Amino acid sequence: MRLTRVTAVVMSGLLIMAGAVTPAAAAPSGLKGDLDAILKDKRLDGATVDLIVRDAKSGKVLYEHGADQAVTPASNNKIQTSTAAFGLLGAGYRFRTSVYSKGGNLYLKGTGDPTMRAAQYDRLAKAIAAKGVKRVKGDLVADDTWFDARRTAPDWDPTDLPYSYAAPISALTISPDKEFDAGSANVRVTPGDPGEPVHAALTPTTGTMKIDDRATTGKAGSASTLDVTRKNGSDTITVSGSYPADGAAVDNLVSAQDPTLYAADVFRRALKRHGVAVAGGTERGRTPARAERVTTHRSIPLSKLAVPFLKLSNNMIAETLVKTIGKRKAGQGSWAAGLPLVKRYLARLGEDTAQVTMTDGSGLSNTNRTTARQISTVLRAVRSKDWFPAWYRALPIAGKSKPLVGGTLASRMANTPAAGNVHAKTGTLTGATALSGYVTGPKGRKLIFSSVFNGYQGDAPKDIEDTIAVRLASGSNASAKALRAGRNGGGSLECSWTRTC
Repeated sequence: MRLTRVTAVVMSGLLIMAGAVTPAAAAPSGLKGDLDAILKDKRLDGATVDLIVRDAKSGKVLYEHGADQAVTPASNNKIQTSTAAFGLLGAGYRFRTSVYSKGGNLYLKGTGDPTMRAAQYDRLAKAIAAKGVKRVKGDLVADDTWFDARRTAPDWDPTDLPYSYAAPISALTISPDKEFDAGSANVRVTPGDPGEPVHAALTPTTGTMKIDDRATTGKAGSASTLDVTRKNGSDTITVSGSYPADGAAVDNLVSAQDPTLYAADVFRRALKRHGVAVAGGTERGRTPARAERVTTHRSIPLSKLAVPFLKLSNNMIAETLVKTIGKRKAGQGSWAAGLPLVKRYLARLGEDTAQVTMTDGSGLSNTNRTTARQISTVLRAVRSKDWFPAWYRALPIAGKSKPLVGGTLASRMANTPAAGNVHAKTGTLTGATALSGYVTGPKGRKLIFSSVFNGYQGDAPKDIEDTIAVRLASGSNASAKALRAGRNGGGSLECSWTRTC
């Protein structure tokens, strides 16, 4: 029987209702079809894939795939920690490092300031000398009691601890660089003559750690096999391998065995340079209640500290903020006090904290859990906060090459509609990768997205994350397909931690 056009349409509708043909069986089109196709990548076979896209203004979910599955967020954990810090401490919060005097002793008291570098300790020493102090009869007492004595977060992998991205957290600390890698030591290596040892020195200088220099200088143009490591529990840093004779001086960060005494030693040397002699030794202790304050250094505000924190995914700043929240709001500078307060603040933002497990503030632990939906809930809620502009500016920006602008997205999505558009937090651990943040579509529509993948095959599929973001920015799959043609997988750590961004 020959069907008329009307009859064919009716028959088609009946077949769809009966299940013989379904809309999903038709060729995919639009956002759903494009994102579904992107997620069919074989590297995601067997993986846990969380993805959600929402309208930033209304909160309406435009796309979701497994958005309520529990996943390890890696450094997307910092979205939660940083927003809680802004909400509970305030954008203007500053850390203080003070010097007190009593009973012939000089007390150096820290409150966790991760921005304290050798120059800041030198300024403290200069201020003391300017007050006419020439001699300290007693000891220099290092006071790190603002925080508890636990130095590393629960569940951190012991094999991470010698590295600068897992440095110990202390209320009295020092950063060896402008990125504020607090609790780390910098070993500067310069080549000698071929066949001779390299020159390795700690900068800033300290006597609290030793260098075992076993490295040699290779021929000009030879490959570098330089390795700078410290064993857990040891204050000796071993430098081994070979470094070419024509190589430039290179800095190598390792975690410090004892950041408190390291900071105190740098301060003591600064006192000596400014003509202040300390007769006694350097000891740990608590500043007496009625000690006289001599001088104080105040850090940059949280609104500015958030830039290296989020752009470079700085773990030590994250954990310092958790302990600071605990100290300021519950009287105890610990993870045990700070993390519940972070979760309580997230609940105020609308997050279902029953779906969230936080065992640290940075995301370095594999035991953290959340969902893409909960991350997107926080991302939308903070847009109404008065501190949001400062927090938003601190997020990495796709394709912006300057480290403190593009951050961990500096080399990603360049020359695409996402470049300069996507503001998002990255996350990378072994078996976990994430990208969550904001993007503006081609018609000016503000979107929120969160993608978290766990258990994928091979290297971190960063190109899949980028393809999703480019699709959202462009409104078309054409740019996304071009991006995927040149896959750029990632390693098992944030690129900022390995200086590969």
